[in-house]
Amino acid sequence: MKKGKFIVFEGLDGSGKGTQIELLTAKMKKDGRRVYRTAEPTLSATGGLIRDVLGGFIQRDAYELSALFLADRIFHNINPLNGIKHFLDQGIDIVCDRYYYSSFAYQGKDAVLDWVMSMNLDCPEIIRPDLCIFLDVDTESCDKRIEDNRFSREIYENKAEQEKIRKRFFEVFELLKNTENIKIVNASRDISLVSADIIKIYESIKEI
Repeated sequence: MKKGKFIVFEGLDGSGKGTQIELLTAKMKKDGRRVYRTAEPTLSATGGLIRDVLGGFIQRDAYELSALFLADRIFHNINPLNGIKHFLDQGIDIVCDRYYYSSFAYQGKDAVLDWVMSMNLDCPEIIRPDLCIFLDVDTESCDKRIEDNRFSREIYENKAEQEKIRKRFFEVFELLKNTENIKIVNASRDISLVSADIIKIYESIKEI
């Protein structure tokens, strides 16, 4: 059986990942593909610990938070019921909202980046995606979207943090340019134009 495709969406908070994931998965299903939509952090017990930190309910340093994300990501990959490997082996495509690129950009701005990257990239249980789509939106626009659409903000959802994170994302993409399939999409435009570009990118890899 042909393995499914593993597609990851990344971007700043407020970049429109949820909308574009919904549009792409609808297109994939229309094409007759079986698709499983997922996200990080997961709904596991470890994912709950992470969400408590992101919500500001408990403080942990960047190294501890990086380790929690790693543990949650391993679970996300190997869980025999709804893990990434389980679905890919059945020929089901995975579309994931955030993956290790977010760890590199978010925790990697406060912890040693090489350490965060190596523990993820060198872990044999963590599958590398076939495609990472980064939705690039300027921090001013993201901040306005968050303000207009959220009742509360997570710890990284402020303009100063987002500027540092956006810069780190691009530093990470430069480091990974020869080993990972990363496509940067200007997501400041009309939703339909962004979606059309994403669908073209998806179609370029779907039969490979």
